[in-house]
Amino acid sequence: MGVYEELVARGLIAQVTDEEEIRELVNSGKAVFYIGFDPTADSLHVGHFMALCLMKRLQMAGNKPIALIGGGTAMIGDPSGRTDMRQMMTKETIEHNVECFKKQMSRFIDFSDDKALLVNNADWLLDLNYVDVLRDVGAHFSVNRMLTAECYKQRMEKGLSFLEFNYMIMQSYDFYALYQRYGCNMQFGGDDQWSNMLGGTELIRRKLGKDAYAMTINLLLNSEGKKMGKTQSGAVWLSPEKTSPYDFYQYWRNVDDGDVVKCLKMLTFLPLEQIDELAKLEGSEINKAKEVLAYELTELVHGKEEADKAQEAARALFGSKTDTNNMPSTELSESDFTDGAIAILDLLKKCSLIPSNGEGRRLIQQGGISLDDEKVTDVYASVPVSAFEKGYVIIKKGKKVFHKAVLQ
Repeated sequence: MGVYEELVARGLIAQVTDEEEIRELVNSGKAVFYIGFDPTADSLHVGHFMALCLMKRLQMAGNKPIALIGGGTAMIGDPSGRTDMRQMMTKETIEHNVECFKKQMSRFIDFSDDKALLVNNADWLLDLNYVDVLRDVGAHFSVNRMLTAECYKQRMEKGLSFLEFNYMIMQSYDFYALYQRYGCNMQFGGDDQWSNMLGGTELIRRKLGKDAYAMTINLLLNSEGKKMGKTQSGAVWLSPEKTSPYDFYQYWRNVDDGDVVKCLKMLTFLPLEQIDELAKLEGSEINKAKEVLAYELTELVHGKEEADKAQEAARALFGSKTDTNNMPSTELSESDFTDGAIAILDLLKKCSLIPSNGEGRRLIQQGGISLDDEKVTDVYASVPVSAFEKGYVIIKKGKKVFHKAVLQ
């Protein structure tokens, strides 16, 4: 089975411009391909995870990845999948985020010996002359056709700014620039990027008379059709400072039964035969498959040592609940207490277990918060310093989220 056939078998491929050509390039290791990442935060998240795994798979088959960080396009903001305009970022914020991305990508992609490239589209986009762009690039784009693109349709009702309208042209220019600079012959991306990617292949054909190809991968959706990688407290990040290895493990350990096999196929590097065996598990046995999924992905992102710790802590919590060494924790100081106590809602927010007081009140009223195995029933309750006699308290949110609050 070639790598292209494996991508099909894993349910990754959504749309392609020329299947035979792409199959030949990918299977023979002749694809020089790029995937773009806009640095809208200081960490990659689960939404980027599948793209990184795809790059790793294709590189292992001899193809050359180009990781394009959108230091230039981030100045505009991608309207795809948005119902509102993205917040404008400063150049300093974008540059900081770019550096964070570079470090994280190196865990997935081998950049040594010219096996892969990491480039920033700010290097060419920020120096473009506006009139030159209008003449050399804008002339090749039909406004009528652009307005039929799904990414623009979603924004037309609430108002699409001219700034965002230019995003497709900028992304298309990226492909054109990469083709000329590095011989990049293929672009991969999420299925919501299809229109932007076609713009790039068309620009290369019109300007250079050459063929380039595009392939989209299926978005990682749960059984309800919603994007995976979101929790009540926000995104699931790849940075251990933003989402601890334990919380990352727990996210995958707690996915719905109906999503386990799909995630194993799309995100792990386990052989398909092994995944087929795991797919046969039923009832409570499916938890074994969830453990495998959580461990494999945590090892990919955080390494074997952290994956071992997370698995050990999770098993202890769901078993004897006596081992708290590897549990995610938050340190409290005296300044967090008023008159020798801290309000339960303030404690939950300090530990990043709730995004707001309203969410905290809802959880408490529904019986979803416990402190050292004691159910919290009063939304106005306070936790005294004396509760930290052993140095910490264990907060339980719902059935599966545990957190240790440590008093220094």
